[in-house]
Amino acid sequence: MLDRIISEAPRFFTYYNMVFLLEAMGRTLLMALIGVSLGFVLGFLLDFARRTPGRAWLPLRVAATLYVETFRRIPFLVILFIVLFAIQGFRFPVSLFGVAMIAICVISSAFCAEIIRAGFDSIHQTQWDTAAVMNFGRLQTLRHVVLPQAWRVILPPAFAFMVMFIKDTALASQLGVVELTFAGKVLSTRGFSAMLVFGTVLVLYFALSYPLSRLGGWLERRLAPSRGR
Repeated sequence: MLDRIISEAPRFFTYYNMVFLLEAMGRTLLMALIGVSLGFVLGFLLDFARRTPGRAWLPLRVAATLYVETFRRIPFLVILFIVLFAIQGFRFPVSLFGVAMIAICVISSAFCAEIIRAGFDSIHQTQWDTAAVMNFGRLQTLRHVVLPQAWRVILPPAFAFMVMFIKDTALASQLGVVELTFAGKVLSTRGFSAMLVFGTVLVLYFALSYPLSRLGGWLERRLAPSRGR
C-alpha cells in the first residue's frame, strides 16, 4: 500500500487536483462561517423570544423552546433530507448548496441559542434588575449591560462549535454538495489510492480546524480571569 501511495503521489498532487481540493476546502469553510454567523443571529432571536416576559408572549416562548429542544436532538443528516424533500415538494428553485445552507442554519441556530443562553445566564439577575430600575428597556439592557459581559462566556464555546460544524459539513456530501469530503470521493473514483486521497483530505480538515481550536482555547484562557473577578 505504501509503495502505491508513493508511486501515485506525483500524479495526484497536480495543479488541477490541488485547485479542486482547495476550492472544496473553501466551500467547506464558507458553509461553516455562514452557518455559524446566521446561527448566532437566529439563536439570539430565539433566546430573546424565550426570555420575553408576559402571559401574552407565552406561545412565542413555547414555540422558541420547542424549536431549540427539538432541533438540538435531531441528527444533522436527517435535517438535511427533511429540508431537501420539503423544498422538492414545494418545487422551490433552490440549489443543493442552498439546501445544505438552510439545514445548517436550522441546526446551528438551535445550538447557538443554547450557547447564548449560557452567556446570558452568567449575568447575575441583580444586573438586569438594576438596569430596569434605571429605566433601561430590554434591548438597552442587552446592548449596554449584558452583551459586553456575556461575550466573554459566549465566544470560547462558539469557536468550539464552529470547529465541530466544520466537520459536520461533511454530511452535505450526501446531497452532492462539492465540499471537502465529496471532493475526496470524486478523486478516489479516478483511480487514486483512497489512503492518499483521504489522507490529504484529513490534513486539509486539520488545517481548517486546528487554528480555530487554538484560538478558542486562547480566548477561554484570556477571558477566564475576567469572569472570575
